Amino acid sequence: MIGTVLVANRGEIACRIFRTCGELGIRTVAVHADPDANARHTRVADTAVRLPGATPAETYLRGDLIVKAAVAAGADAVHPGYGFLSENADFARAVLDAGLVWIGPPPEAIEAMASKTRAKELMGLRPLGEVSASDLPVLVKAAAGGGGARDEDRAPS
Repeated sequence: MIGTVLVANRGEIACRIFRTCGELGIRTVAVHADPDANARHTRVADTAVRLPGATPAETYLRGDLIVKAAVAAGADAVHPGYGFLSENADFARAVLDAGLVWIGPPPEAIEAMASKTRAKELMGLRPLGEVSASDLPVLVKAAAGGGGARDEDRAPS
């Protein structure tokens, strides 16, 4: 049974997860960067843990710090929210390796879906050149397209 969940995210998504956890009787842990110390998600969680730094690359994108925060706060599980580390198989593995429950797809599924081209193959979708009028409408998305993250939101290389 999960008693405490750390949400590795901020803002509205974290608040929604906290609300659901509260309805289930599960305690919650927020993480926050210095500028978010008084943000709503830190106030509605049962516990808030500071991730030292100001930018997402220094804080919310640091899986090692988030795992340490989860362990220090006594969390049983980590929910990634969306964005940030939610599609990072190494983060999911680090959570599991720390003996915590990962609330999300298995790391292998995250890796399989990391490539849009490979994901389409796994789902049995045909390449765009093979789409016919009977398949319309279709959504076309660049295989190597970006997710809209700003440079300051990216982890350092």
